[in-house]
Amino acid sequence: MIFTFSRTALLALLLIASSAAYGDDLADFNDAVERAASHNRVADGYLRTGNVDLASLELDRLRDEWAALTQRFGGKRPGAFKDGTLYTTTLLKISTGLVGADMMLQSGRMDAARAALDGMRRDLYDLRKSAGVVVLADCVRDANKIADAIMAYNDRNLDWTNPNTSRGLSARTADYLSTLDRCDGIAAPDVRSNPEFRRLVDGARAGLALIPKAIETKDTNLVHRVLIELRSFDNLLAFRFG
Repeated sequence: MIFTFSRTALLALLLIASSAAYGDDLADFNDAVERAASHNRVADGYLRTGNVDLASLELDRLRDEWAALTQRFGGKRPGAFKDGTLYTTTLLKISTGLVGADMMLQSGRMDAARAALDGMRRDLYDLRKSAGVVVLADCVRDANKIADAIMAYNDRNLDWTNPNTSRGLSARTADYLSTLDRCDGIAAPDVRSNPEFRRLVDGARAGLALIPKAIETKDTNLVHRVLIELRSFDNLLAFRFG
């Protein structure tokens, strides 16, 4: 643990000292982040199912990938990130957050460890958004937020006499479909043609295509079935590509 904190302190000095250095390696940076993020997603999945040993293994791999990223890009940030302070703070915050995630995991606080991993995803989202950097993971995160809002309509007692019910459900459905189209367009060709990606994206589209009929016929049961299926598709999108 002493070594871990010492390494984090050294990283802080490196990032602060080199915050003015620029590079043009945005694609390589994004690839390195995705390699780390893939372990984040798997670790989170194991934490969700209570598999501590495998979660710990993935967290170790995540920390190794993040250490390699900071070693390469800590001293030479991609030119897209103009705000050196935010860039430096984000990389350092994630490094210390991963130490915290490991501590939470080892102490059996799996919900806290999951929160730390989500904090990493949120910090990267905020960093990229501030710089106008677009990646699939952030689009999927946007879709997840809209799906959360749609779930408010998964109610067996929907009040169809209230015009806001139809308008709200229709608007959020349109927002999700629009965001899903954007994600499909952002995805790299190999991801876009990936059978699992296609199943999730096309499945969500097909289900939501039934919402106008459900609104027209005031079919609460159909809304319920569509939204239960959407929740599954949306969760899997986050797990695999978010």
